[in-house]
Amino acid sequence: MKQVKACGFILFRHDKSTVGVASALRNRKSFLLMKHADRLDLPKGHLEPGESDLDCALREMNEETGIAIDAVEIDRDFQYRSIYQLQSSRLDNETVEKTLIIFLGWVDFNTQITITEHLGYEWIDWNPPHHIQLLTIDPLLAQVSAHLKIDS
Repeated sequence: MKQVKACGFILFRHDKSTVGVASALRNRKSFLLMKHADRLDLPKGHLEPGESDLDCALREMNEETGIAIDAVEIDRDFQYRSIYQLQSSRLDNETVEKTLIIFLGWVDFNTQITITEHLGYEWIDWNPPHHIQLLTIDPLLAQVSAHLKIDS
């Protein structure tokens, strides 16, 4: 069976520039998802030859959101990995084994998103349990919750 790998980011936003009530309200936890015609998904994409997993994730995040690579604070202690089978539309609906690797990052609350490959984007409020995408996003969010020791 053919194997493919995709890497990406789950991005949370925060505001480091203000303090007090305004900051507390703006710092409620939310994460970025990209809008496709039929679903929400993470900024992610396929690994290119010679590319590291992190380099791929950063490149794809930048290409799909316009967020500068140096604008992301990467949590080096977190990495989500999932392996599953799917029919790949890129490979004439051949069944492939896909490895998905997702990194965790933080961006400033006011970070601008530039859409290039998707219909739009949405900042999703942290309000578990999440029921967004059973195969990848929901288990990723459960792992993020355990890692950050947050629930609501």
